[in-house]
Amino acid sequence: MPAEIAGGWSGYGVRAMYSEEEVYEVLRECYDPEMPVNIVDLGLVYHVGIQGGVITVEMTLTAPGCSMGAMIASEIQDKLLGIPGCEEANIEMVWDPPWTPHMMSLAARKALGLDDD
Repeated sequence: MPAEIAGGWSGYGVRAMYSEEEVYEVLRECYDPEMPVNIVDLGLVYHVGIQGGVITVEMTLTAPGCSMGAMIASEIQDKLLGIPGCEEANIEMVWDPPWTPHMMSLAARKALGLDDD
C-alpha cells in the first residue's frame, strides 16, 4: 500500500518534515538560465519523490543536448538541501516523454510571449 506523501508521510512510513508542495515551491525558485521562467512552470519537473530525508526529482531539459543541465541540476540540489530535514537530494534526468513547449504552464507561455494556438 503506497504511503501518503501529501499528508507528510514518506515511502518508509516515517513522517516527513516537508510536503511535496513545499518541495515544488523550492523548485519554483530554480530557473533555466536561458529562459526567464522557473523549471516547474516550464514543465521540466515530471515527478517529486520523498522518502524520509531523501528527495528525488525526476526532470528533463528542453533538449537532450542542453549544455546547462549540470548547472541546473546542481542549483536544484543546493536548494533542496537547504530544506530543513533534507539529508540527500537526487536529480534524475529523464528523456521520456520528451519535453515540448505544450508542457509549459499558461503563465510560462504568456511570460515568453507564446500564443496558445
